[in-house]
Amino acid sequence: MKGGELFARCLENEGVDYIFGVPGEENIDLLDALIDSPIRFVMTRHEQGAAFMADVYGRLTGRAGVCLSTLGPGATNLVTGVADANMDRAPVVAIAGQGATTRMHKESHQILDLVNLFEPITKYSTQIRAP
Repeated sequence: MKGGELFARCLENEGVDYIFGVPGEENIDLLDALIDSPIRFVMTRHEQGAAFMADVYGRLTGRAGVCLSTLGPGATNLVTGVADANMDRAPVVAIAGQGATTRMHKESHQILDLVNLFEPITKYSTQIRAP
């Protein structure tokens, strides 16, 4: 079982019905796993829209809305919607792709410290480095 498949099963076990987001190279394993999942991926034109869609879903249902982005600028585009959800206590889970761990401590294109970026605007911010 690949990490993306395991992650999809965990989201299913938490009752996730929809993920709003933008596909990309860094999240393709999760998107591939969603093909065989009851979770519906709703593709958006921009990550900020995905975050606000997750925010509204959370507000209307009381269940966590989930948004997904790629690394770097894709993840930073989630910030406004995630911060708004946090300030209004709307349940949102934001998932962002990231470059390989072999590139993380170098000046590699588009790799940002997403844990520290999201820490002040979320209740919990972490990184999964291995399945």
